[in-house]
Amino acid sequence: MDFRKKLRIGVIGGAKPGKKALETAYQVGRLIAENEAILVCGGLSGVMEAASKGAKDGGGLTLGILPGVLPYEANPYIDIAIATGLGYSRNSLVALNADVLIAVDGQYGTLSEIAFGRIYKKKVIGLNTWAVEGVERASSPEEAVEMALGNR
Repeated sequence: MDFRKKLRIGVIGGAKPGKKALETAYQVGRLIAENEAILVCGGLSGVMEAASKGAKDGGGLTLGILPGVLPYEANPYIDIAIATGLGYSRNSLVALNADVLIAVDGQYGTLSEIAFGRIYKKKVIGLNTWAVEGVERASSPEEAVEMALGNR
């Protein structure tokens, strides 16, 4: 299988979200996998972990771009962990290594990933996240993933 031809969908969001955001992220991750795309995220907890679990439950491949220097700090649903040692600066790499981004909830770290996504001219889809010019709003995980799949 040539993974270079697969769509890479980045899921960005907060490390400490509420229950609804976690459920949304899980559904997004599962739908990404069911549509044979690769999930890219920051590899840690919260939205990142929920989306990764959804993707794994859907039989998908997950890539985590970590802020620290230890690959084993990734959440247990990450297949490929890339340690960067860059802290929040790794948010740029998450955005750069996705073909399209789906933002779920989130705080300032998510806002920075949205900004990097727009700087890199990526489509950014939002689910209950920052209202920023250039972010396309979706009303459900299904709609968000469908919008992302339009980038194939």
